[in-house]
Amino acid sequence: MNAQKLLIPLFLFFLLAGCGLETKTLPEFYEDELEDVTKIKIIDGSTGYKKVINDKNIIDHFLSEIKDIQFIPEENQDDKSGFTYSIAFYRDEEITFSFSLNEVNGHYYYTEPDIHSIIDDFYKNLKVEEE
Repeated sequence: MNAQKLLIPLFLFFLLAGCGLETKTLPEFYEDELEDVTKIKIIDGSTGYKKVINDKNIIDHFLSEIKDIQFIPEENQDDKSGFTYSIAFYRDEEITFSFSLNEVNGHYYYTEPDIHSIIDDFYKNLKVEEE
């Protein structure tokens, strides 16, 4: 019985390692410099409304709040539907990166600290008109 308890976590570790998924922060996913982001679009998945941020001070503040969050691979990588928030980064009018709170580059993650409450508070308190 004890051997089975040890084998299951070991198996899951090798399964995730075999997939090449590892814990990363946003700057590790983003291939460009975060300082070059000139626009951010946040879409609320529950309403379909979006807010677009063009103010560089707000963009920099937002990025500083989320840049150190750890994206940790989910054990279950089966397809999921829907999203709470989707975020897209732009350089001028060109989209450079997008992700949802639990999915980056087609893989599923949970976050430490929890990104959901940070994004939800930011979105709700953002003084930008919803589109």
